[in-house]
Amino acid sequence: MNFNTGFFYAFCLGILGAYPVSAQEGPAGTEAEYEKQYQERIKKDKLDGVYIPKNLDDALLQLDKLTTPESRAKFKTIREDSVVYIMHNRLGQWMILNWGFYGGSRLSHYLKSAGVTHPDDMADFLILAYSRKLNGKPVNIKELATGFRQKRKQKFEQEKKKGKVIKEEKRKKNE
Repeated sequence: MNFNTGFFYAFCLGILGAYPVSAQEGPAGTEAEYEKQYQERIKKDKLDGVYIPKNLDDALLQLDKLTTPESRAKFKTIREDSVVYIMHNRLGQWMILNWGFYGGSRLSHYLKSAGVTHPDDMADFLILAYSRKLNGKPVNIKELATGFRQKRKQKFEQEKKKGKVIKEEKRKKNE
């Protein structure tokens, strides 16, 4: 990886310093409570005082507003095959927490409707889309969403193969 660590911290501090990391609401006690909270959250344009983008274009615009021109120029230099790996633990986690990907937000709801369902994938999707935007490459929502769905499915299948069968039972037929 051809990457300047100092830039990474400067870029992340530029965004992370702009807003404090918000505390997510406590988990809902029941599925009905979660659904009620979710339905309320996806209608709000702010959560914990942080503006929530309404769609991909708005999210990319917000990332532009939250970063300096110098940070954007350096972000642009990160190779596309490395940008998600490099930026996930800071920028990605900031988006997950502040843009409400676990508890639901209008942006997470938008991303789910596009087929990106896991909070980590949502952040990575936005990081990759932002990298493409900065580098003048097309951002095809369907193509990116399909790629993230396939990766998530492959990861699930790999984890399933690693699992151990603790006990196997066979049902007897009632005669």
